[in-house]
Amino acid sequence: MNVPSSLFKPFTSDKLTLPNRIVMAPMTRGFSPGGVPGPDVADYYRRRAAGGVGLIITEGTGINHPSSVSGESIPLFYGEEALQGWANVVKAVHDAGGKIMPQLWHVGTARRSGDLPNAEAHPVSPSGISMAGEAAYEPLTEEEIHALIQAYAQAAADAKRIGFDGIELHGAHGYLIDQFFWGQTNRRTDKYGGDLVRRTQFAVEVIKACRAAVGPDFPIVLRFSQWKMGSYEARLVESPDELKQFLEPLSAAGVDIFHCSTRRFWLPEFEGSDLNLAGWTQKLTGKPAISVGSVGLEAEFVERGSEKQETGDAHLDLLDEKMVNGEFDLIALGRVLLSDPEWPIKVQEGHNADIIPFTKEVLSRLQ
Repeated sequence: MNVPSSLFKPFTSDKLTLPNRIVMAPMTRGFSPGGVPGPDVADYYRRRAAGGVGLIITEGTGINHPSSVSGESIPLFYGEEALQGWANVVKAVHDAGGKIMPQLWHVGTARRSGDLPNAEAHPVSPSGISMAGEAAYEPLTEEEIHALIQAYAQAAADAKRIGFDGIELHGAHGYLIDQFFWGQTNRRTDKYGGDLVRRTQFAVEVIKACRAAVGPDFPIVLRFSQWKMGSYEARLVESPDELKQFLEPLSAAGVDIFHCSTRRFWLPEFEGSDLNLAGWTQKLTGKPAISVGSVGLEAEFVERGSEKQETGDAHLDLLDEKMVNGEFDLIALGRVLLSDPEWPIKVQEGHNADIIPFTKEVLSRLQ
């Protein structure tokens, strides 16, 4: 296998410069007791920076709202102790020569009543409708929506203050922002609901508030997806024209880079074209796009001892072809970086045989 040279070309946009095209995808780890990332979390991210990742996007971090996350060890992005923990992460990554953005997150009704860290807080969503389509809670009031928007903006301001290189807003996978995007969970009749374009209004106001908080030169990334947790066939849009309608207000609001979450990067998004979701997004907006989805993972497994392990260099020729063709600008890696923090260096140097394959066991520890 040839070295995929496209991965190792510098990336430059008007607000972000990276040494290569490799992004560490956000992956929930849940190793921050009390919501505070400790030295082990800082070292976890430092190793990926030292291993050659161009940009790290952290696991989802809870904005300042009682029901933003579900789990007492999910990291928070508010409060002096948690923010100091993140400042230590930033320093560790920068000292290793990397760049890093926090993913700002609210899970919406993916949270259940009684979940920690705030067991008394009820889940929130645009219309009080669960991901299963059931009316379960009271819809958010406009006053509550405005408070949520300000919580995102405060997190963005804090990210800039403590030295991050940008922010990513989690608008994918059926979490809060995506619940506003999706017609099944957003049945509002005010300005935050209605047709596809009107359902972007909450995100538009979040993006604008974040931009006002960080100024014109701080990168804002938006992650979005068609699929939802537990609903892999869900779709926000059915055609390039609908995707354009969806993306235009978000782009105009101030998104600098779109992170287009798909499960397999090589699959076309619409009939009649080989472009994936990131390819179409770049084409329609003219803005950089991050692709993602099973990079380096095979459908087949390689036997090693008693465990089945996924190989770490699969699909790289196809990835290289798509990036050489300019279909998208950056590629996010997930599981391969959990198993082997030095994946980028090994691939660049042609040491693919030395890549440590992914196994589910690596999910049980922070390494």
